[in-house]
Amino acid sequence: MRKATITRTTAETSISVEIDLDGTGRYSNETGVGFFDHMLDQLSRHSLIDMTVRAKGDLHIDDHHTVEDTGIALGQALAKALGDKKGIRRYGHFVLAMDDAQVASALDLSGRPYLVWNLDFPTARIGTFDTELVREFFQALSTHGGITLHMDKVHGVNSHHIAEAAFKAVARALRMAVEADPRSDALPSTKGAL
Repeated sequence: MRKATITRTTAETSISVEIDLDGTGRYSNETGVGFFDHMLDQLSRHSLIDMTVRAKGDLHIDDHHTVEDTGIALGQALAKALGDKKGIRRYGHFVLAMDDAQVASALDLSGRPYLVWNLDFPTARIGTFDTELVREFFQALSTHGGITLHMDKVHGVNSHHIAEAAFKAVARALRMAVEADPRSDALPSTKGAL
């Protein structure tokens, strides 16, 4: 079963993440940060990864630690659920249009974390949510999930749409990458290790 549970507790946050890579996109995400919960819901629904996230953080300071630490825990859960990675497709890509916004995502579940970030936002906030935290989340996810992740904004004028397109594009790319390859149950690498 390609499932994982991660619990992460620090002086700043207490996070628990449960995922099932072979789910149907069911989600229950409660971080105390409304817009971020909405983005995690999109990540789950469009990747078809069942996801339950519970986070308690120092929101009286700001949302930064909660968002970043959730990315860390989710990345760790993905790496754990993937196991030895035999039989997966490994690579995924998706270009997603959402109204005015178009975001491209390409990723490799290589075990080598690297983030290429070519997204900018026209506003500093979406409601009360700091738009720079979108990058912080994906940096943490990439680093702790061992994911090479490239993200490019093709265009967009609405910050909410850009952020949501980013989460959905990554979700669809993840869906492709974690799927079982119907033609091979081997490790998808000539090196013999990922």
